[in-house]
Amino acid sequence: MRALRFVAATILCVVTQAARADDTEPAWRASALALVPAGYVAGHAYRTEGATGYLAVYPATSNDPKTPASVFAARQALVVTLTPDATRAVSAELKPRAEPAPDDDDTDFAKLHADLAAKRSTLPEGTEPCSLGAWSIDKDASGLNVRAEPSVQARVLGTLPPPYMLKLGGAENTPDGGWLTEFRIIGFKSGWFLIEGAKPPGKDYEDEKRYPRSAPKPYAGRGWVASNKVGANYANGGTRAGGLFQAPFVDAKWMPAQRELGGPIDGDGGPKRLFACSGYWGLVESHDGVRGWWRALCSNQVTNCS
Repeated sequence: MRALRFVAATILCVVTQAARADDTEPAWRASALALVPAGYVAGHAYRTEGATGYLAVYPATSNDPKTPASVFAARQALVVTLTPDATRAVSAELKPRAEPAPDDDDTDFAKLHADLAAKRSTLPEGTEPCSLGAWSIDKDASGLNVRAEPSVQARVLGTLPPPYMLKLGGAENTPDGGWLTEFRIIGFKSGWFLIEGAKPPGKDYEDEKRYPRSAPKPYAGRGWVASNKVGANYANGGTRAGGLFQAPFVDAKWMPAQRELGGPIDGDGGPKRLFACSGYWGLVESHDGVRGWWRALCSNQVTNCS
């Protein structure tokens, strides 16, 4: 059910984005690249109107874990003056960007992100609102500390259990590495995720009547966990599969990336690392070392989240 939360918002945009992936960039884009200001990375040439072209650009630091981009931040575009036949760039100027065009699939997520932005006041000051499924990858026998503030010096509120090797005489569904403790990520700040709703490891996947009362019980309240102790699976966010985006927008530069066992990334498996989040986007590193943004992460441990 958690994977289905994205379907209503994305069912119409999948076809649009798939078509975009096959589109040929307009002729003027190649010459416009030389006009992109230092410190920015060119994305999709998303519009041509007569002798004016519009090129999506995002800060070069957008996929840096130390300075991750925000889906809620104001955007800019490179407005390009073209030759009369609209084949070459003559000059360009960086300008504030208006709302996404009607055919931009970011529009389908606009309300979802607006809803998250409205909840910012309910989060600790300086917290980036997020909505992602995830789990603890910490194998420490004492569990992963959930803290009151995003700091290793902060008070420990509780812990999340390490992988749980449930044994039910052969009737269990426990994966080789054990059941992981799942939760929701609702915010991010300075290398820490704000989480809530942690569930006993594997309880959703086992026979409820046989799930032992002695099973480890995680701290289920709200608190902070270190980002390097968190993992997740890719889910279907209605974007172009096979790679990651340089910024948390579908018209940012797209970079091919690979799954753990080879082949382009998709809704099967998960990233090597999860660094940060913004809205429904996660900043991740693929197993072949590509660092970028993927929209929609989930914590389903028995099937994919497509």
